[in-house]
Amino acid sequence: MKQIPLAIGFDPLATFESFLPGSEANLRALEHLRRLPMPTAPVYLWGPSGSGKTHLLRGLAHACQQAGQRVGWFDPSRPCPWELAADWSLVVIDRCDELDAAGQQSAFTLFVEAATEGVQMACAGRLPPVDLPLRDDLRTRLGWGPVFAMQPLGESETRAALRRESDRRGIRLTDEVMDHLLTRFPRDLKHLMALLDRLDEFSLSRSRTITVPLVRAMLAEEGDPL
Repeated sequence: MKQIPLAIGFDPLATFESFLPGSEANLRALEHLRRLPMPTAPVYLWGPSGSGKTHLLRGLAHACQQAGQRVGWFDPSRPCPWELAADWSLVVIDRCDELDAAGQQSAFTLFVEAATEGVQMACAGRLPPVDLPLRDDLRTRLGWGPVFAMQPLGESETRAALRRESDRRGIRLTDEVMDHLLTRFPRDLKHLMALLDRLDEFSLSRSRTITVPLVRAMLAEEGDPL
C-alpha cells in the first residue's frame, strides 16, 4: 500500500526558538540542526524520553515547512511499507529503537532512496546507533553522520521551561504548585507538559486557579495514584 505524504500538523511550540537546551550537548545539537546544509549526512539524536529529541526533530521539520519544503515523518506507529514522496526535502524517523522487522526494512529502504534522491534524513532513538536492537545495515546508516547525545534538563531548567509555558498560557503556577509537580511527577518535559495540559483543561472546566488541592482533585478524578 502506497504511503500518502503525511500532512504534519506540528505543535507550533515545538520550534528551535522554543527549545530550552540546558546542557552544552543539547546546545550543540540545536546549533547543528539550525545550520544544517540540506542535503548532507544523516543526523541522529539519542537520549532518554523527555530529553528533547522529538522537539528538535519537529523544530527541523517546522523550519523546512516554513521555507516551503515538504517533510515525511515516520515512527513505529505508521503502517508499513513506507515510501519516499518525490517532493520531500526531509525525512524524519523517530523512535528508531522501537522499529520492528517491517519498520526496519522500510527505514532502510528510505535511507537508500533518500541518498539517491538527495533527501535529508534525521532520526532519533533512546540508544546510540551502535546499541540499537536493529539490523546491522540500518544501524550503520543511522550512525553515518553526526550523532548527538541528548541530556535531560536539570531542575532549574525544568522550572524555567514550566514557568515559560504556564506564562504563555496565562496560568499562574505558585512555587508551592511547582514544587509539588516536580516532587511527585516525572521531571522530563514530555510528561510535565502533558500534565500542564490536563491541569489547564481541568482548572478551566471548574473556573478555579491551579492549586495543590486542585492537582490532587484532578488526579483523584482520573484515578491516578499520584
